[in-house]
Amino acid sequence: MAEPDVVVLDYGSGNLRSAVRALERAGAAVTLTADRSAAMDADGLVVPGVGAFASCVAGIRAVKGHEVIGRRLAGGRPVLGICVGMQVLFEHGLEHGVDIPGLDEWPGVVERLRAPVVPHMGWNTVDAAIGSTLFDGVERERFYFVHSYGVRAWTLRTGGRTAAPLVTWASHGGDRFVAAVENGPLSATQFHPEKSGDAGAAVLRNWVGSLPRPGRAQPGSWAPAGALTAAGTHDPGSGPT
Repeated sequence: MAEPDVVVLDYGSGNLRSAVRALERAGAAVTLTADRSAAMDADGLVVPGVGAFASCVAGIRAVKGHEVIGRRLAGGRPVLGICVGMQVLFEHGLEHGVDIPGLDEWPGVVERLRAPVVPHMGWNTVDAAIGSTLFDGVERERFYFVHSYGVRAWTLRTGGRTAAPLVTWASHGGDRFVAAVENGPLSATQFHPEKSGDAGAAVLRNWVGSLPRPGRAQPGSWAPAGALTAAGTHDPGSGPT
């Protein structure tokens, strides 16, 4: 079977070559580009991100990446966000006292971690969601995090209209935050799988292996933020608060 085509969205966010190499090792044919047609046509789109929330949102919007992401999700085409590339998928971020609009694929706020030591930098375990595809076989492994901000509450309620997203959690200094989300074609990780050794490589292989090919079914239902209800508690089975 041919390798799936994956585009890593190039919008000026840091060194993307490590993500490209890791995805290639995971079995994908990878292109690093900001070209909208290539990003739309690929079997999978990866949106990385490092640095400030505001800068990443601005960079993605500058290359019309938000439009590509929205159109792909509307068509059930897989997207993977990494680190700040996950954070920008939420409704907004609070950074240095400024409220910055995100891409609003999920409700919720990205805020500074409330831990004694910030940033959270280094290896950590996760509380993987039951039934996770990304963490299949590596549920108990450690992953590499480097961040000062995170999503500390999951607020999307599906009301039974679509399958509840699978939410994986992690803790730092007693503060829990979202470590990964699997929501139909839209997946994301707060940690860097490309920097997480064998465990991260397995996460990427699992994602690449799930990409639809000709004759293969598309991923499950996507729960868009705008069509559902935000609340202060989690869906049953989504994971602890």
